[in-house]
Amino acid sequence: AEEARQIEKYRNAIEIAKAKRDYELKQAGFDLDVNINKAKADLAYQLQAAKTNQALKEENMQVQIVERSAAIDVAEQEIIRKEKELDATIRRPADAEKYRLEKLAEAKKQHVILHAEADAEAERLRGEADAYAIEMAAKAEASQLQKKADAYRSYTKAALVEMTLDMLPKLADKVGSSLCEGVGDMKMISTGDGDIGAARITQEVLDIMQRVPQLVSGMTGVDIFKASRENYSDISDRSSFPQ
Repeated sequence: AEEARQIEKYRNAIEIAKAKRDYELKQAGFDLDVNINKAKADLAYQLQAAKTNQALKEENMQVQIVERSAAIDVAEQEIIRKEKELDATIRRPADAEKYRLEKLAEAKKQHVILHAEADAEAERLRGEADAYAIEMAAKAEASQLQKKADAYRSYTKAALVEMTLDMLPKLADKVGSSLCEGVGDMKMISTGDGDIGAARITQEVLDIMQRVPQLVSGMTGVDIFKASRENYSDISDRSSFPQ
């Protein structure tokens, strides 16, 4: 009976242990399911939170992009406005001043060129006029010299002799006047030979006149005495011809 009681006791203990084991297994299964569900829930929450954060970040990024685009548009509009203001206040006046200065410099350059060309043309015309005047003067002088040469060549020795003889009385008068001109009292000193007084003065004049043919011969190459003799001989020969 005691053995049977002990067997029953063990059997009950085994049943209790099995029941406890089953309970614990089931409890562990419940806990596992709870933990799994909790993990799933946590994961789902985290995923949803991440999605939400991502969406918020994307929305925030879109907002920033929109804001940045708006800021860029504003900056571009400001740049355009400043460019226009710069063009209106600085560039256009500077370009206008540059254009004015360029045109002024070009006009001055053209003025200098035209003035230089005008001076060069005037100088050329003056040079041509001077050259023409010199040429005309030279031609006139040459013509005059040619006329004189022709006139001199047209003279015969007889004409030269005649001109010289016609000149001799005038020359004698000039010589005598030169000797007496400005003389108040004249004293003549005689050495005892030759004439004295007026005859002496006359002799001095004649001595001077006798040198004239030599001067004429030296200047013209014409021997007055020889030419006079030849001229006289020609006249004598012509006078012997029958009339």
